[in-house]
Amino acid sequence: MLEPFFIGQSAIGPGESRVIQMPLGSFPSGALVEVPIHVSRSADPGPIVLLMAGLHGDEINGVEILRRVLESGLNVPNIGSTITIPLLNAFGFIHSTRDAVQSKDVNRSFPGSANGSMASRMAHLINRSILPLIDVGIDLHTGGASRYNYPQIRAELNRWNNLELAKAFAAPFSIQAPLRPGSLRQAAKQLKKSILVYEGGESQRFDETSISEGYQGIHRFLSYLGMANNPPAQQKNLHFLKSMSWIRSPMSGLFQSFVEAGQWIHKKQTLGVVTDIHGMTRQLIVAKKEGFIIGLNCNPVVHLGDALINLGTEE
Repeated sequence: MLEPFFIGQSAIGPGESRVIQMPLGSFPSGALVEVPIHVSRSADPGPIVLLMAGLHGDEINGVEILRRVLESGLNVPNIGSTITIPLLNAFGFIHSTRDAVQSKDVNRSFPGSANGSMASRMAHLINRSILPLIDVGIDLHTGGASRYNYPQIRAELNRWNNLELAKAFAAPFSIQAPLRPGSLRQAAKQLKKSILVYEGGESQRFDETSISEGYQGIHRFLSYLGMANNPPAQQKNLHFLKSMSWIRSPMSGLFQSFVEAGQWIHKKQTLGVVTDIHGMTRQLIVAKKEGFIIGLNCNPVVHLGDALINLGTEE
C-alpha cells in the first residue's frame, strides 16, 4: 500500500491532488511570498516527476507550458505522481527580471539556505522539500539576455538513463551539457536525481513553436514513463549534439544575422556581419566549423566579445 509523502507540513496521499502554498518570507510591504506547488498522485505506484518553470522570472515560455499542462490535466498521472511548479521566482516574473530579490540568480544559489537571500530560500525549498521525493524532473527555461534558443534538451547525456529520457522527450536537439556550480542540476546530481533542462525561445516573449514543442515533449516524456496516454508523434529528425560553443562579436556595432536558429551551417559559411554605425567598418562572421545553430542573439546592438551565435556540433 502506498504511503503519503510530505511537502512541508502537508501530507499528500495516494489518489489525491492538492495545491500547496509553500512560504518563503515576505516583501517589505508585508505581502507574503509563497510558491504554489501542484501535486497529483495516482493510486498506483510509479515514478515521481518534477515539472518546474520560472526559476528565472523573465523566462515565461515555461510558465505557459505548465499552465497548459495543468489546464489539460496532463499532470494527473496514470501511475506515480507529478509535482508541478509553474512559477518558482514570482519576484522576477512580476518585475520581468531573470533574478530574484537583491539581483540573485536562483540557479546559482543551490543548495540554498533557509535563512539566506530570497534566491537562496527558493533553492533551499526545492533542494530540501522537492528533490528528495522525485525520481526525475524537467526544468523549463528560455534563452536569456535577448538570445533565442531553438527547442532543445540539455543534460548529462552520458549519465544514468538521461539519453533515453531525452529521446522520449524528443526535442529537435538534445545536447551534452556540463553542470554549472550552484545550479539545480548540480544539486540534483548530488542527491542522485536526474534533471533535464528544456530550453526554448527568448526571455519575456512567447514563442509558440517553443511552447508547443515543450508541451508535446512533456506529454511524450510522461507517456514513456507510463504516466500518460496517446503521446504526440515525434519529429523524424532528432539530433544529439556533443558540444556547444558561442561565436562572439569581433567588434562593437550593429549585428545582422544571415542565418536562423535551428539551421545547419557548413564550415566557412558567412553567418552574419557586424558594422559600425558610421558605415566605415564591417566584419563578416564566418563559421570555423560545421554544426547546428542552437542559439541566436536577437539584439542587433552588440559589444566586442558579445555572444552572437551558439553552435552545436556532433563531434
